[in-house]
Amino acid sequence: MKKLSVCILFGGVSPEHAVSLRSAESVLNNIDQKKYNIFPVGITRSGDWILYGGKDYSLLPTGQWEKHPKNRRAAISPVRGQGLLSFEGDCVVREWLDVVFPVLHGENGEDGAVQGLLKLAGIPYVGPHVAASAVAMDKTLTKLVADHAGISQADWQLVRREELANRKQNILDTLEKRFPYPMFVKPAGTGSSVGVSKAADREALDKALLEAAKYDAKILVEEFIRGKEIEVAVMGNESPVASICGEIDSGAEFYDYDAKYITDTSAAYIPARIPESVQETVRESAVRIYSAIGCVGMSRVDFFVTDGDNRVVFNEINTIPGFTSISMYPKLFGASGIPYRQLIDLLLQLAQEARDEA
Repeated sequence: MKKLSVCILFGGVSPEHAVSLRSAESVLNNIDQKKYNIFPVGITRSGDWILYGGKDYSLLPTGQWEKHPKNRRAAISPVRGQGLLSFEGDCVVREWLDVVFPVLHGENGEDGAVQGLLKLAGIPYVGPHVAASAVAMDKTLTKLVADHAGISQADWQLVRREELANRKQNILDTLEKRFPYPMFVKPAGTGSSVGVSKAADREALDKALLEAAKYDAKILVEEFIRGKEIEVAVMGNESPVASICGEIDSGAEFYDYDAKYITDTSAAYIPARIPESVQETVRESAVRIYSAIGCVGMSRVDFFVTDGDNRVVFNEINTIPGFTSISMYPKLFGASGIPYRQLIDLLLQLAQEARDEA
């Protein structure tokens, strides 16, 4: 049986570069090397594309992979049929690619940009297509889709960065009239909780808006939902399926970047500590928002289940969720009976089928 040629694309210029390196290390260590010809292509923080020439994937999170002596400059050509180009002296080496797995998080990797390149190139890729990726990356657009689909979510308001320079005090007044403290403040287009703050008073809200504005021109302000943080992994094209529910206890003010990737204060419960009937509602809601946005391949969908009345409240969707050894997406499907290596196989298969269905 002919091996499929698979490009694992990682790194990127977004603030989530480090997370991508950890995810890619895990994918590369778990993918079945007997089934696939692997081409690991990293994007540096400055935007250079490199075909990694080494086999030691533990060098990815440290950044040492960039210095490997067998590295070559690389690019995926937008011209159909050219595939992966790498450059060795005056020579250009072309490699046919059957499928690309973008293990990229955030801007230019998860927002439809790379997906658009791969669509032009005619190369199947893991995860949602261009439009769904763009909508899901922008939290305000996702909110509009959820509203239209009738999915319960936290009350929210959009603030634009340009307004903060001239109308900040008016904006603070408006937000205080609309929401009680605490409020959540998020850049509209980041993941991994980058730039997200929980504001308990006016001074903290002021700082939170300025912090979010460092990452995006659109800022989302949300009411605080008191309850459990529940996550569901979804996979599939025309007939998506949801995993069992997982629960996050961050051990902090909220499940921020440090709690996800640096400290060991957070704990995960699989299955989630909620009634079975509520779990089923969460899973059904996850598939609904996944389908409403137009996702294929995979996504992780996050919810709150409120204290007291167990109301299910949609939080956000991540079209390229974390794939580290401790990330919830592979853990949730692992607990649902699909181990990590098989999960990769299924996602690569779905990518090829989605291209055929498009």
